[in-house]
Amino acid sequence: MSSLDMDNPLIVIVGPTCVGKTEASIYLAEKLNGEIVSADSRTFYKGMDIGTAKPTKEELDRVRHHLINVTNPDNTWNLALFQQNAQAAIAEIHSRNRIPFLVGGTGQYIRSVAYNWSPPSISPKPILRNTLEKMVESRGKEFLHSALQLLDPDAAKMIDPRNVRRTIRALEVIFSSGVRFSSQRKESTSPYRLITIGLERSRVDLYKRIDLRIEKMFTDGFINEVQSLIELGYSPDLPSMSAIGYRECAKAILGEITVEQAIEEIKKKTRIFVRRQANWFKPTDSNIHWFDISEKNYSDIEVILQLFLKKSLNT
Repeated sequence: MSSLDMDNPLIVIVGPTCVGKTEASIYLAEKLNGEIVSADSRTFYKGMDIGTAKPTKEELDRVRHHLINVTNPDNTWNLALFQQNAQAAIAEIHSRNRIPFLVGGTGQYIRSVAYNWSPPSISPKPILRNTLEKMVESRGKEFLHSALQLLDPDAAKMIDPRNVRRTIRALEVIFSSGVRFSSQRKESTSPYRLITIGLERSRVDLYKRIDLRIEKMFTDGFINEVQSLIELGYSPDLPSMSAIGYRECAKAILGEITVEQAIEEIKKKTRIFVRRQANWFKPTDSNIHWFDISEKNYSDIEVILQLFLKKSLNT
């Protein structure tokens, strides 16, 4: 077994949506003999390409990617399934003496792999879950999230109000155990030698990039993508389709809103999502090395990573 196999280095790249993680990670992986493991909770799904801003074919050809296009939209991947597959991919990358890059903006997915986080072990409670689902139907998802906010503010900060499935799971755990959901997340010592790189740019710049990306999505055929998914039998109510943009496009297809209204809704929700991501990736987190990439100064990051890898392999 080589020193690389024994040392298990892992480079983690995080940051808000649209900050430039794809471009930066591909550049760095090319330079450092790396491969990318996607930690975006929507790029798993086939056919959901434009709305999830998946890497292009050209980008995928430049660097090998893992966990992209691995399942259908009606086969929901939960946290445990992702963790299992991501850790297997990282082990396989190590076995070929290459460097794994775990890249994404989904905080719980990143932490589940990097710190071997274990979700609460409470088994599903069908009767309770059914009651909560009926509550969503009668009172709305905002009501349910408000209840979580009262019972467990820390968990509510981490869960998007639109993510009904996760809100229900958190409440299910709380009511079944009598213990806050947020206090039951268990982390152990990381199985890897870690370095976490955080990418940032000014909020004004980030919001401008978000607006331009969303407008380009529609130019590239986002509405047609969602129409095709619906025609294939994938309901807009699927958990996978809760990704920002898909249900808004479905509403436009059904004539409930205009395309222009859909675009504005998506822009607004994406900005809110960016603020939620900040709860996972804080500027004050001493474990994250932050770089402003407004000028695409990837070489600065490369220097740090070269030193990290040299230390890893010589330790």
